[in-house]
Amino acid sequence: MSKILIIEDEEAIADLERDYLELSGFSVDIEYDGEKGLETALTKDYDLFILDLMLPGIDGFEICRRIRDQKNTPIIMVSAKKDDIDKIRGLGFGADDYMTKPFSPSELVARVKAHLAQYERLIASRGPKNHVIEIRGLKIDTTARRVWVNGVETQFTTKEFDLLTFLAENPNHVFSKDELFRKIWNMETIGDIATVTVHIKKIREKIEFDTAKPQYIETIWGVGYRFRV
Repeated sequence: MSKILIIEDEEAIADLERDYLELSGFSVDIEYDGEKGLETALTKDYDLFILDLMLPGIDGFEICRRIRDQKNTPIIMVSAKKDDIDKIRGLGFGADDYMTKPFSPSELVARVKAHLAQYERLIASRGPKNHVIEIRGLKIDTTARRVWVNGVETQFTTKEFDLLTFLAENPNHVFSKDELFRKIWNMETIGDIATVTVHIKKIREKIEFDTAKPQYIETIWGVGYRFRV
């Protein structure tokens, strides 16, 4: 559900806008004061702002400028001022749209939906999200090649990361040391399967709470290793 913040000092107008938006499936908060509205806008997460131009404490132009300094969230500015110069100023400060009062609440809802859809397309066009594996406090960002253990980022060598990722991407499958060596080092073992053992030991030291009782990488005696989920 998209969240919208209305910053509007006329309670009747703000309440009407909220009613129509909530009927359309949006979650709506209202601030009636400019300074409080700015604080809420900067400290909480919203999907769109509806911002009145004339407000007590601080006007809509300044609020718009301050929001835009920190966020790309869509802003619809509303005002009783009909002069083009005010529209130009509002858009110049970073507003995405400018509506002149009085306006139809249904038109406001339509514009909100349009701007949200446009913003979602913009976010999606920035590229695919990183591929992240999360299992019981272990987070592996395979795209950025970063690992967090209980929220703390932990450094891995190239082969340690490759081995951990391969096992995590193939959970509950038992791999022999020979298979892991061929897969990660891309060569025959040539009797050097100790390389896998050493790397498993180092990985466990970084991700396991108790290396004697591993919760992630299990040893299957006589066979190899399995990543447990």
